[in-house]
Parts: sequence; C-alpha cells; structure tokens
Amino acid sequence: MARNRRPKSRRTDHDDSVVVIGLGRFGRALALELVDEDTEVLGIDENAELVQQLSGSLTHVVRADSTKEDVLRQLAVHEFNRAVVAIGTDLEASILTASLLVSFGIQDVWAKAISEAHGRILTQLGVHHVVYPEHDMGQRVAHLVRGRMLDYIEFEDDFAMAKTNPPADVIGKRLGDSAIRTRYGLTVVAIKRPGEGFTYATADTVVQADDTIIVAGRTRQTERFSELQ
Repeated sequence: MARNRRPKSRRTDHDDSVVVIGLGRFGRALALELVDEDTEVLGIDENAELVQQLSGSLTHVVRADSTKEDVLRQLAVHEFNRAVVAIGTDLEASILTASLLVSFGIQDVWAKAISEAHGRILTQLGVHHVVYPEHDMGQRVAHLVRGRMLDYIEFEDDFAMAKTNPPADVIGKRLGDSAIRTRYGLTVVAIKRPGEGFTYATADTVVQADDTIIVAGRTRQTERFSELQ
C-alpha cells in the first residue's frame, strides 16, 4: 500500500527534503535520484498505479490532486523549501500546481516545460527554475553525436564545458606551451589519465594521447575544439 501519512514539517526538521509533483518518467527519475543521494522526497501523483510502484522507493508517496490548495496544505507541501513540478502533458495541472507552489512562498520552485510557450507562462507565474528536459537532452546528445565529445554541459550566457580527447597538436606538450587559451579561447580545467581520477590541470601538465580532458569556454569555441582531430 502507498504511504499517505502526513509528512513532518520540512523547514524545521528536514531542510534537505524535496516535494516532486508528477511521477512520470522525468519525475520518477528525478525523485529516485534524489533518494539515492540521501534526500527525503515526498512524491505526489494522481495515478494510483504510479504511486503504488514507488511506494517502497520514496520517503513518502501519495495519490493526490495537486491543483487543490487544501490538499497540498494537508500534505504540508507549503512547508517545503524546494519543490519540483514534473507534470508534462497536462498543461492546466502543471500551471495550476506551479501557481500554488509560488503562492505558498516556497523558496525554490522548479517546473518542467514541454514548450517555449509553456515555459514563458511558468516564468510569468514566478517559477524560479524552468527546465526543458526533452529539448536539453536532445541538444546534448546532438553534440555528442556530431563531435568527439565524451560529455557536454551547456550553461547560460554562452558558456559550456566538454569532456573530450585532446587533439593531436597539443599532445606531448605542457599546457602552458600549447597555447590552448590563446588559440582556442578555452581553459583546460581538468585532466584524467587511464586508471586514475580527474585532477586539476596546471600550466606544467603534459597532455598525453590517451588522456581525457575537460575544457571550458564559449559554447561555439568548445564545440569547435571537440571536433579537432
């Protein structure tokens, strides 16, 4: 049976707790990852089957209508510091739920958006963090497929980091002599040797052919660097 007891006050006793509303693929993955990182999670969904599936995996999981203010208050959602609206296809439920969370004065509200229009509405409601998981994942995979990147993260303000193999023209050289920053506008942040962990790169670090490096800089420059042979 799903556990539906009222959770304890979060702000005083469980500052690290998170409420995740919507337990579809995105919400489920997020909630389980948070639990794996020792974060208490209250999961909420209207789908009884989803709630039952997660009843032994999350700290608390309940079947409830998140568009009803009295229901959320009964579950002490207004006492959380952090909340995630992971509802995707039901735009009305997503918007109404996000609006309630913002009105509660929750410190950090995250919400999943499935389109730019949806995201704009969430932002206008006062949602602090709007995420586009499908778009962001598609963009990330496209970078990995197109170039030689092993991993890729793009941030705001035209900044990105990439994990990649070093191009031929820097192999065997000290980073200070390779002029990567001058020629490519990038900084080598860290380097990993086979069988070892990542370590911070310095000007004296000599890059080897089987190294893995992490570079940071402007998005397009990072992309171009990862495509070098």
